[in-house]
Amino acid sequence: MKYRTTGILAALCMITGIFALSQIETDNPDVRVHQHMQAVPSECGCDGSQLCTHLPLVVIETGGREIPGAMVGDIPQWSTLKDETDQADVAARKLPGAERVQENESAQIQEDNYEGKKYTTTEEGSDMLSVHVSIMDDPDKKHHPDDDPDVESTALIRIRGNTSRRFDKKNYLLRFTDQDGQYQEEEVMGMDAHYEWALHGPYLDKSLIRNYLWYNIAGEIMDYAPNVRFCEVILDGTYIGVYLMTETITNGVDSRLNISEPVENTTETGYLLRLDRYTEDQLRNLDNFTAYTFKNTDQVEIRYPRSGSLTPKMQRAIEQEFSDFEKALYSFDYDTDDYGYWHNIDTGSFVDYWILNEFTSNTDAGRYSTYLYKDIGGRYKMVIWDFNSACDNYQAEETSPYTFSMQDDLWYQMLMRDEDFTERIIDRYRKLRKTWLSDEYLEQYIDETLEYLGDAIDRNFSVWDYTFELPLLRPESRNIRSHEEAVAQLKEYIRLRGQWLDENIETIQQYSHASKNKRYNH
Repeated sequence: MKYRTTGILAALCMITGIFALSQIETDNPDVRVHQHMQAVPSECGCDGSQLCTHLPLVVIETGGREIPGAMVGDIPQWSTLKDETDQADVAARKLPGAERVQENESAQIQEDNYEGKKYTTTEEGSDMLSVHVSIMDDPDKKHHPDDDPDVESTALIRIRGNTSRRFDKKNYLLRFTDQDGQYQEEEVMGMDAHYEWALHGPYLDKSLIRNYLWYNIAGEIMDYAPNVRFCEVILDGTYIGVYLMTETITNGVDSRLNISEPVENTTETGYLLRLDRYTEDQLRNLDNFTAYTFKNTDQVEIRYPRSGSLTPKMQRAIEQEFSDFEKALYSFDYDTDDYGYWHNIDTGSFVDYWILNEFTSNTDAGRYSTYLYKDIGGRYKMVIWDFNSACDNYQAEETSPYTFSMQDDLWYQMLMRDEDFTERIIDRYRKLRKTWLSDEYLEQYIDETLEYLGDAIDRNFSVWDYTFELPLLRPESRNIRSHEEAVAQLKEYIRLRGQWLDENIETIQQYSHASKNKRYNH
């Protein structure tokens, strides 16, 4: 009898779990494609003389020209070595893709006047280079460099990123073009057609899967998160490893953010904003409330509409609307019926953003590469981006799993003062820990993803294995010495972080307690 009872209880638990997952899926009607859940094609009959991969294959041909966007005179990634002899020894190696660009009279340079950084351009002075791109992506067979491509196009390319530009394995921005050089939308690896894509090369993340894991988890929880697909890349005949083809955060026709395009002869438009380091594009930069009151020293800029559609009047209208939101948020009336922040933001979106980035200890979230968007007549929503440094993978210092960090970030420093907001975080967190953020689900997700990648992991580290010897993280004791160690570190951090949050999530009520917020009390 007791075994029968146990079986019934187990079945009920399983049904409850399935029901909980289905409820979240109902909240987000878009069907998320998880690449690793696809069947791997059976063995092909090739002779093994060339690359044979079950992953999509991207072949980029530059015609022998350097891809622009590299930092000029950059400090090497291994500069954390204390011993100058060790630095010279490592720098003298023949490292794939590690050529440093030195400033000289013949170099074409683009300078960032604010941060003093300099980047290479093409010989013509352009920040992007026209290249030929072939993509092999038949899900029913394996791929080789000389296969007939499923996508073949010209494209503009440059090196992208901030800190990651220092790494030997570069990240790239791709914009597909037609024969006339105009942007051309392409459906890539089963993702909706668009002309702009990012090729992310996991480098600091030795597990290779942080962005894939958390983008897909976020895509199940939030209205939108960038879609991603693993692929392997060949650049000018040289294999350069495993990459992640990634949707950039922007608008698209029935895709991506799916917000309204600018309305002709008006200032009305859906728009996307990004909080990041300062740029000098005065048409895109906002002089918003938290900027001119010095509550924020970074820059909020318009990322959509793009330059061809964004007018000065539209920029001022966006600036005013966003400042009105910030003024209301930072006022004494931020939590009243008439002026409450919930009139301006999709509270659930801000709650989910907080949970995902706190759960992963994502150091840049709320500071850099922080995106929010708004449709005409809608409320502001958040979008996640870049988990490369998450789960204690931040270069400069260790990230403890035993603390909170986002309570002092822009916008959240006010939202966390409201008891209703902190209660929503607690309730939502408890629900997600039973489903998408449970230890069991995440560990299984990691294992299945790595099983899907298979031999591609070994191929990647046949090129980049030397990076296990570089002191990329500080202190040096944090540096990972193998892919297996990287996976174990990721799993252990998730386990410890979840355990600590389970025990301490209610303590975020301290940030909204009346004793802490007396000057905001009514």
